[in-house]
Amino acid sequence: MSTEPIRITRGQGGEVEVEGTLDSLAADILRRAGFLIQPTLRGHWIRLPFDLGRDWENEHATWAAQMLTAARYPVHLDPDLRTGTLEQAAPPGPVRPPAMTAQVPPGRRARR
Repeated sequence: MSTEPIRITRGQGGEVEVEGTLDSLAADILRRAGFLIQPTLRGHWIRLPFDLGRDWENEHATWAAQMLTAARYPVHLDPDLRTGTLEQAAPPGPVRPPAMTAQVPPGRRARR
């Protein structure tokens, strides 16, 4: 893992971009947070989709920073993208149905 922080910033054109060295886990975390990874001549351009609103962009940039921090990556999030503190708990994941207990197949007795 690199000691150089992953930087999440708002570019000059207003787009939210990511700079820094990423491994496959960091790239997967950013994709999960809604970032697009597009190949360029110099590597990859990592950004959020355009025109979804500043609140949405700030929310997703903060969420990405929280997930990367939880995975122990050094992260720099521009203060104007922050929707709270990075120390807050990460947003809840998807709701999962309760686990099912093992059932005895029909016609068999349970062992004791």
